[in-house]
Amino acid sequence: MLSNASKYAIRAVLYLAENSSRNNKFGAKFIAEELEIPRPFIAKLLQKLAKNKVISSIKGPNGGFYTSSENLKKNICDILEIIENEDIFDGCFLGLPQCSDENPCPVHFIVLPFKEALLKKFKEQTIKDFADEVKKTGAYLSLKGIQKKIL
Repeated sequence: MLSNASKYAIRAVLYLAENSSRNNKFGAKFIAEELEIPRPFIAKLLQKLAKNKVISSIKGPNGGFYTSSENLKKNICDILEIIENEDIFDGCFLGLPQCSDENPCPVHFIVLPFKEALLKKFKEQTIKDFADEVKKTGAYLSLKGIQKKIL
């Protein structure tokens, strides 16, 4: 349902929300290593997110990416709108071009409640809410987090 670009962008934003501040910025290389994401790919995504004010950045030798209090008020749908060219929640789960309540694919009515619930959560909860949830539940943004816990 989500493209790799969207998944990487969400993970990066949540990582920044959890770990960064104006005084604690991270470069694309560091974020790529921490989240195990290809560096050139995440660098482009981070620039796009910063340009659209979902995250903040400062250029220069002491620069990097971080989240401000204003960034933390955004939601996951804000990220998806920037990364995806279309509304991913409107598309058919099976990829069929003509799928709707009137012309459903085989899984349309099974997937519809899930898509509606996910969209509602992605619109209502802020990035800060999600980051707090990640911290509270101990969810991992990369396999490195799991490896650290095992060791």
